[in-house]
Formats: sequence, structure tokens, C-alpha cells
Amino acid sequence: MIEEEYIRLIFGLKLKQIRTDKNLSLFGLAKITGLSKSYLNEIEKGKKYPKRDKIVTLAEALETSYDNLVSLKLDKNLAPIGEILQSRILKEIPLDIFGIKESDLIDIIAEAPLKVNAFISTLFEIAKHYNLTRESFFLAALRSYQEANNNYFEEIELQVEKFAKAYSIDLSKRLKVSDLEEILIEEYGYTINNEELTQHKELNNLRSVFVPSSKTLLVSSETDDSQRLFIYAKEIAYNFLNITDRLYTFSWIKFDSFDQVLNNFMASYFAGALLIPRKELVTALKSFFEEKIYNSQKFQTLMYRFTDSPETFFQRLTNVLPKDFNLKNLFFLRFSHKAGRDYYQLTKELHITNLLEPHANERNEHYCRRWVSIRTLGEIAQEGKENPVFDTQISSYVHTDNEYFVFSSATKDPFRSGYYRSIALGIMISAHSQSKITFFNDEKLKRSRVGVTCETCAIADCKERVAPPRALERKERFQLTDKVVEAIREKYK
Repeated sequence: MIEEEYIRLIFGLKLKQIRTDKNLSLFGLAKITGLSKSYLNEIEKGKKYPKRDKIVTLAEALETSYDNLVSLKLDKNLAPIGEILQSRILKEIPLDIFGIKESDLIDIIAEAPLKVNAFISTLFEIAKHYNLTRESFFLAALRSYQEANNNYFEEIELQVEKFAKAYSIDLSKRLKVSDLEEILIEEYGYTINNEELTQHKELNNLRSVFVPSSKTLLVSSETDDSQRLFIYAKEIAYNFLNITDRLYTFSWIKFDSFDQVLNNFMASYFAGALLIPRKELVTALKSFFEEKIYNSQKFQTLMYRFTDSPETFFQRLTNVLPKDFNLKNLFFLRFSHKAGRDYYQLTKELHITNLLEPHANERNEHYCRRWVSIRTLGEIAQEGKENPVFDTQISSYVHTDNEYFVFSSATKDPFRSGYYRSIALGIMISAHSQSKITFFNDEKLKRSRVGVTCETCAIADCKERVAPPRALERKERFQLTDKVVEAIREKYK
């Protein structure tokens, strides 16, 4: 059934279009129909739907048919607006988390439908050009939500403390798998199955599947303790936070709504905060940041104190660094790579303050091989190492004056044979960050000038380059053309 709200809005859009096409103001239409200007305004904004007799009056005044006015069919100028309204995308994204009311967007659409139509059409064209999917759109919306909140959510942090107190969990000690498994089984009635998933080769990329009807949690026997801890912690989060609209696979293979994507993030945040408690982590980081010389072994010791998963640890740093150290100019990247290929896929990114470099590229360009995250990934893939590869560097971006201290770790992908992944956390170097992290002043730290992609990079003597700077050369040609044209115009004016 088509929603009444949609019917009202379409009627209002059509009424306004016909009225403006006839150069009639609201005042003018009110005068020739006998209907009040305020009433007509509410109709055009989709807030009211007129009765049959008033529709007849409007049709006669506008010299159009009754059927045309009540039809839900839009002409080509308004069709894209109809598509986006009927697609329910405004319903799928919880606009309230951004402080936006759906009615506000509808008012904007009703106020200037042709301009909004042009804008929507432009977005659709960009999406098609860059092969953006519904999933990409939702994940971009989630990143924006994280960035808007500096990726720190106090209410979840408090829920973790509340959970720990309720179940007598000592957050100062590293959790064991048995601690969380017992809670899932005894408190939430779960059944843990460790054999089923391994019997299906099609599911070898999944860590877990949850069957809600029987509360059965299928966990791959290939998971290590750190992965199993995270899975259990997420399941506890879904139950303790009373989240019902959720994903049932990890890592997920599909989702039905933005709410599921958001809830998956909230459960993951809870899991990270439970496994790596904020207070203990902040205390340990303060001590580590006071070191005058960066020591990789001390960093790894710090990480392994909390978890064996570098990704979980780096993700957790993106929560506490902005909140407890006021270090907001940072980024997080995750790459995937198959040994033997010259292709690196950026599978996850987060920029707390929306700075653009480094960033994902959807044009199949080659990411800068001087990035420490690419270098560690190439090293572990080439040498086939079993243990994680750690490295750091100060990256200076040629397009800007920005410098970042970047931590990176590369590991084997436990669920994809022949694949590897790397993560990187970059913190912008500034007077503020140098006052917080003493070893940023260490002159012996490795430094490297980097670009974003080879195609856009201006470093002429780069030995690591794997593609010519085509995009940059094209931009320079356009600039030169513009310069010559301006000179000719000046000569003959």
C-alpha cells in the first residue's frame, strides 16, 4: 500500500509545478479558487490532501483534468524525486541521528522541486559513474555519523561499565573466552556450535552465524581466541543493549536496512570497549606517549596486554585518542591484498576531522606504494610471514602541508587463503600532538614523502611509482590551456 504521506507530497509537487508553469502565485490561485493561501501552501508542502470538491475546483482553475492532478505519475522533470521518495531511502536512514527531521527534507523538496531534482539526478549520475552501491552509501553515512561524534560514544562506554558491574567482570584484567561464553550460555540461553560452519566450504569466509529462533551461535572452528572473544562480546552487546534489528552473520554478507548497519557498529563498539577498557588503555597510553624514543617492541607489548588483534586495538585507539587526548586529526585505513597481485583494495576508512588525505579512490587508481600500510602488506605477502609485521613512519603529503605519524600492522587473512590485510592509524603531527606524544620529536623516526595515488602524484623521482601521473598531467594541460586562452583574451580585448 502506498503511504498517504507519499500521495500527499506527490499531489503537492504536481500542484505547485502546474501553478508555477502558469505563472500563478499562491495569492493568485487562492483568489480564483476561493481557497485560503495558507491552506494551498500546506497542500503544496504535502501536509494536507484536499477533498474531492476542492480538487475539482483546483483542476478547473488551473485548466487541467481531475485525473491528471490525482495521478501519481510524474513528468520527466519530477520523476527522479518520485523515485527517491518511493525508494524509501529517507525511511531507511535514521535522519534523527544527524539531527535532521524527514519533514525538513520534504519541505526542501517541496520548496524547490526542480533544483532538488537536478541535485538528485547529479548524485545518481555520480553514483553510477563510480559504481557506488547501496552498501557504499550506507557505509558512507555510517562514517559520517562516526566522524560527527569523533567516533566516541559515551552512552556505550557507560553500558560496558554497567555490564561489567552486573556480571562481576574485572575490567582491569584481560578477558578469557570462557568468561563470555559462560554468560552467553547461562544468562542468554545460547547454544554454541563449533562444527557446522566448517562443513560448508561456501561459508569459509564467515566467522559466525546466529540462528535467533533457537539461539544457536555457529562459530567457525578456525577462529582464534581473539576472534572468538570479539564474536562473543558482540552477541552480548546485542542482548544487553536490547538490539533486535541486527545482522546474523560475521563478518556480514548482506543487510536489509541502515539500522542494521548502525546497530552492527554499536555492537562492535561495545565489544571493543569491553575487550579493551577505556580507563586501563588511557593510563597505559599516557605512559607510552611519554617515551622520548619510539620503541616498536613496547608498542606491541602495550597492544598484546589487551588483545592479540591489531585491528581491534587500532580501532579502539580511534575512540580514546579524540576523547582523552584531544587528538582528533587522525585516520584509520584497512587494506586487503592477494599475494602475487599488484592490487591493493582499501576496504575500510575513517577520518575523524574529514581531512581528505589519505582517502579512498573509486577510479581504480594505484594507491601510493610509499604508504607504510602498503609497504607492510607487500612485505608480509611477499615473504609469507606467519606473525604480524609492524612498522611506522612520518608521512609528508605532497599535496598539502600535512604530516602524519602512522602506525601500521599487516597480518594473514585467516579466512581467505593467499590473502593478507593491513591496518594503519595516522595521527597528524602538530604542536598539540607533539605536546601529547613526546616521541613525535624523535629525529630518528623514518620519514617519507607520499602521495595519494600514482596517477595524481607530483613526486617526479619516485622509484616506487607503478603508474604514470596521468590525472595530474591532464590537470596541468587544462591549466596551461586556460593560461594561454587568458593571455590571448588579454591581447585582443
